[in-house]
Amino acid sequence: MPTTLGQNQYGKAENRVVKITRDGATHHIKDLNVSVSLSGDLDDVHLSGSNAHVLPTDTMKNTVYAFAKEHGIESPEQFGIVLARHFVTTCAPIDRARVRIEEYAWERIAAGEGGDGGHSFVRRGQETRVSQITFDGERVEVVSGLKDLTVLNSTDSEFWGFAKDKYTTLKEAYDRILATDVSARWRYGWSGDAGSDDEGADGDIGAPDWNESYEQTKRHVLAAFAETYSLSLQQTLHQMGTRVLDHRDEIDEIRFSLPNKHHFLVDLAPFGLKNDSPEGAVYLAADRPYGLIEATVLRDGADARIAADLTTL
Repeated sequence: MPTTLGQNQYGKAENRVVKITRDGATHHIKDLNVSVSLSGDLDDVHLSGSNAHVLPTDTMKNTVYAFAKEHGIESPEQFGIVLARHFVTTCAPIDRARVRIEEYAWERIAAGEGGDGGHSFVRRGQETRVSQITFDGERVEVVSGLKDLTVLNSTDSEFWGFAKDKYTTLKEAYDRILATDVSARWRYGWSGDAGSDDEGADGDIGAPDWNESYEQTKRHVLAAFAETYSLSLQQTLHQMGTRVLDHRDEIDEIRFSLPNKHHFLVDLAPFGLKNDSPEGAVYLAADRPYGLIEATVLRDGADARIAADLTTL
């Protein structure tokens, strides 16, 4: 039976890179998980087994570590751009490179907490920073984001007036806990310095300050979550996206995936206790099943290009 080869790519996934920069007695740490994927003129390796156009994945791994030393790691975005450009511009059969990076954050242990303040760190347990850089030989696309940022409002959230049918048992809520694990991706309008094609273009003209943009975007996401009196998690999501786009001109599109982490009042009546009282209440935190709220917020005139399924990004 005749067949046709469809879209294909290959690469080296999950290269763990820890880069220590020594500034005298003060050290700095960057901890990344880097996945490289290449596509292009690769039909022959699938159809005949010829490896003539195949750059070994071991070479990709070596390049990641060599570039960490040669170019440094200012941000996941900067590092990913340098890598993506390198593979497309130096390997003729390759016309598209995608680099996905997770960054794990560390905080310095102060001298008074058992460290010397210079080279002692504790892993920060909040979100994981993520980025995806794609280069097709002409333009760069940068999608940054975060995952596993757990947030909770203990009040100022309601859920009522919803559609009901014969299977509906949920009671309307006029004061509830709203909690979620924020997973967000945002796409930048910047598409690379068209006049620069050298693989080491670390300082692209007009590129955002990637680290500042990340921190400020996260700040606006958190501020909107905290300040929105929520009638639904969908409403909160839209307010988070709108606030980011209102304050960060470099971002054209942002997509969220928000599981609704349900909290249920525990029935303490059998023990002669009134649970929900002015002094507070006791809740059961349920991890599953959960509602899953997902949506994209776009700047006027921008195209939606972030994948609908964030698990693939």
